[in-house]
Amino acid sequence: MTTYKRFPIVLTRGLGVHVWDNDGRSYLDLVGGIAVCALGHSHPRVVEAVKRQVEVLTHVSNLYHIENQILLARLLVENSCLDKVFFCNSGAEANEAAIKLARRYASEKMAGKYELITMHDSFHGRTLATVTATGQERFHAGFAPLPEGFRYVPYNDLAAIEAAVSDRTCGVMVEPIQGEGGVVNPAPGYLSGIRKICDERNLLMIVDEVQTGIGRTGTLFACEQEEVVPDMITLAKALGNGFPIGALLAAKEVAAAFIPASHGSTFGGNPLATAAGIATLETILDEGILDNCSRVGAYFLDRLEELKDKNPRVSVVRGRGLILAIELTVPGADFVLECIKRGLLINCTGGNVLRFVPPLILTTKDVDTAIGILSEVLEER
Repeated sequence: MTTYKRFPIVLTRGLGVHVWDNDGRSYLDLVGGIAVCALGHSHPRVVEAVKRQVEVLTHVSNLYHIENQILLARLLVENSCLDKVFFCNSGAEANEAAIKLARRYASEKMAGKYELITMHDSFHGRTLATVTATGQERFHAGFAPLPEGFRYVPYNDLAAIEAAVSDRTCGVMVEPIQGEGGVVNPAPGYLSGIRKICDERNLLMIVDEVQTGIGRTGTLFACEQEEVVPDMITLAKALGNGFPIGALLAAKEVAAAFIPASHGSTFGGNPLATAAGIATLETILDEGILDNCSRVGAYFLDRLEELKDKNPRVSVVRGRGLILAIELTVPGADFVLECIKRGLLINCTGGNVLRFVPPLILTTKDVDTAIGILSEVLEER
């Protein structure tokens, strides 16, 4: 179906931060499967884990205990501030699970409150509930009637959140950096301010780390950087380094609202997906990937600032770690195509924002290559 506007190349192979098309041409990949391939393409530890698992056991369903699922859940809990994990297949499913858990918990503990506050320009997924949670009208078009129970406020505006709380509100759902919204950073104290509001108003705080989680900002979770302990964290994208897997992490008291048959997933957390997740997470934790992300990300940000100083088409540079962007004064789609012709894969979001979410194994040399191509393209057009 024509649900994607694809670029005119066919990618057939990948290794590290590079991919190749069916004509054998190489590209430096700063898209990384849209923030998915944190360890790059065909990382040997992930490849070996998946190969080993597929030869032994691929799928049995959640009617039974799954050893890899237990091990990955333990890794996530031991390296986070939360207690319980539900596994699924994608970020949308993780956020859907969070919405359902919030409502179920609220039905028992908050006298049936059901409304979530989310942010303008947010993105939470493509299911009917998560697309409604998404604060962008363009994603709502054609899908009416949308489910009720969501209220939108501006990002980075704590007063707007306080004003939006009603006798129906059960929680606040927020991205620690708005990825699809154009890589918008929170103001200092924003996330901790939301936590304070939630504590004072007896609300749940849900942090959508589908794009920022598993190291993208230089820490395993972006909300760590404000020392915020939410009630739920949602994950996907980088968790399996390309193998589809999502996860909802929750505090023990909140997670207890899910009982047998209240939610589920046929494929969620199966032996193959969790084998990929274990290999990915252990590698990120063991091999200095977080430090590399912080160091190379800071270098990349500096080089983008230099690019801005030299080119009037670049109006804003923003981001953290290896989720970065430049906002242009003109539409960005043509620049993406020109970069592809020169062997560089980047992404445009919001019409005029060029987004960079490369593998976390990127080097400063790779950054220099990318900046050289970007500079050429911006100057020539």
